[in-house]
Amino acid sequence: MKNHEDRLIAQITDRIIVEKSNRPFLVGIDGIDCAGKTTLADELASALKHRSVNTLKASIDGFHQSRDLRYARGEFSPEGYYHDSFDYELVKDVLLNPLKNWTASTEVRTSSFDFKTDSATDRADSLATATEDTVLVFDGVFLFRKELVNYWDLKVFVDITFDTSLKRALKRDLELLGKEEVIVEKYQRRYFPGQRLYLDTCKPMELADLIIENNGATRILS
Repeated sequence: MKNHEDRLIAQITDRIIVEKSNRPFLVGIDGIDCAGKTTLADELASALKHRSVNTLKASIDGFHQSRDLRYARGEFSPEGYYHDSFDYELVKDVLLNPLKNWTASTEVRTSSFDFKTDSATDRADSLATATEDTVLVFDGVFLFRKELVNYWDLKVFVDITFDTSLKRALKRDLELLGKEEVIVEKYQRRYFPGQRLYLDTCKPMELADLIIENNGATRILS
């Protein structure tokens, strides 16, 4: 299994190296909650660095809105999850636009908010200077919505079922949310309906350059 996943990462890495030019190259890794986006992004970033590619790793999780904004429509609002979770203007201002309008001294910020402490961050390790060979590997939900979709030079969608997502959430989010019944309610009432709203509105799988099925054995579908 590990050898198969290594080959998949190598295949994506090769594609990026072939397609990138003398400008920063932006990779967006999308998918529903618990799809394996961050794991894929971490492994891809590591592989690129191993190939001596100047690589930045970031996530939409570093650009959350404050809790009061995220839950202004209610704790279980799917519309609140889809529309209010992230500060898209900020991620464009401090990261995506500077990379797209790159100059030799372009400085970017890879995160700005810690949702666990519900506070803005100003960490030195979130600042970086982009070079002409920089590759940004960016993961998160809702990445192919209209505010962001045109920024990505390579669009990857990690596809799993909602059943698989919930099984993984019951392990991953236990410390964060506390009880299994709380996790189930949050996912079934807020997260999954919000994701369905996104899938129906933006049709991200139709926009993706690569679709990776990750319910069990990870494989590229297209």
